Amino acid sequence: MTSMTIADLTAKIKSGEVDTVVVAMTDMQGRLTGKRIHGTFFLDEVLKHGTEGCNYLLAVDVDMNTVDGYEMSSWERGYSDFALVPDMDTLRMIDWQEGAALVLADVQWLDHTDVVASPRQILRKQVKALKDAGMEAMCGTELEFVVYKDTYEEAWNKGYKNLIPVNQYNVDYSILGGSRIEPLLRRIRLSMAKAGMTVESVKGECNFGQHEIAFKYSDALSNCDNHVIYKNGAKEIAAQDGYALTFMAKPNEKEGNSSHIHLSFRGLDGSMVMADDSDKEQGLSDLGRQFIAGQIAHMREMSLLFAPNINSYKRYVPGSFAPTAIRWGRDNRTCALRLVGKGQSLRLENRVAGGDVNPYLAVSGIIAAGLDGIKNKMVLEPAFTGNAYASDSQRVPSSMNESLALWEGSAWVKETFGAEVQAHYANMAKIEIAAYGKAITDWELVRNFERF
Repeated sequence: MTSMTIADLTAKIKSGEVDTVVVAMTDMQGRLTGKRIHGTFFLDEVLKHGTEGCNYLLAVDVDMNTVDGYEMSSWERGYSDFALVPDMDTLRMIDWQEGAALVLADVQWLDHTDVVASPRQILRKQVKALKDAGMEAMCGTELEFVVYKDTYEEAWNKGYKNLIPVNQYNVDYSILGGSRIEPLLRRIRLSMAKAGMTVESVKGECNFGQHEIAFKYSDALSNCDNHVIYKNGAKEIAAQDGYALTFMAKPNEKEGNSSHIHLSFRGLDGSMVMADDSDKEQGLSDLGRQFIAGQIAHMREMSLLFAPNINSYKRYVPGSFAPTAIRWGRDNRTCALRLVGKGQSLRLENRVAGGDVNPYLAVSGIIAAGLDGIKNKMVLEPAFTGNAYASDSQRVPSSMNESLALWEGSAWVKETFGAEVQAHYANMAKIEIAAYGKAITDWELVRNFERF
């Protein structure tokens, strides 16, 4: 999905059009971290040898605090470096930063072995397992966000209270509502197109000031790369234009921000292995049914990959278009898994992930569960019809504590992702749970300050 070649970059640096190359990796939280490299130095040194970063980038909390419990990085181990190795297939211009190109990096130890807990490496492992099985994953993520007229600095100084959304009523599908913020949305769309992404559309959503920009699907790795670049770029563009936007899963008590993930398996020759037109009911092949059965079988134990923060679980509210029931249905938005399309467009939409998701981890989980369903020829339950919110189905975990227990206790997770990855992301959850447990919230103050 690159939008430029090394030769293009070389010419742009020599002409002065590009003077900076952003080299970025994705951390546990799905954020871009890395360095801005002077253009000529990138060509002379980093292109050949990569660059380095402190290995605590995969072992800190959201505030960049050093924390205990990570095997790969600690004070006892000296917080040494690992290598950021540019993947030149991801090279592109980012026109919202003057004179800048961007390239994503894989993370390796200095002896050139993989850092297995790196989100991008976790996805690479699952993509390889799928390729070994003769298939590839095609994927598209849909990110919702809420835009405020306040700047990020103003929002911080207000304690994130009394922010002014760009729309003050529900603008779902509203052309008028979208036009109120179209200059910003248009700039984001055009910038992402110039960065090599195929923009499909933009629409208003339900929460006040909530919108969604949709992009065309692609292979799993490139789509997750595009996801993190878009997410980072949208916030940078909003800040430049005097707005703040958030992908937080549940920024208030209205509808949350989702990151619906559309995914299907194809043969390496492009064949539609999940589809079968002779199945008049759903258009699914046996393999397609096994793929969905795998999602249902493993949804609860891999929910930490879809809901990585305390706030993530507050999104799961009946009747909010966020799922609570682990069921699948044909074009049924009350289910966690929604089958849409037919033939070449047939795909499964996972509705569990929120806007705060790390896409590499979530897509890794979907691929792994699908492969396990196929490997073990799992039998798919009938499609659910009606209101899944009101059903007696299995439920999406309602708290991070519940997700942690399921993840940490899963033999399948350990076998599929490895003991190191299982322990690494269990520790991430424990750190978040402990931090939340010490916090005094506004809810507690209102409830307790005077009345107790």
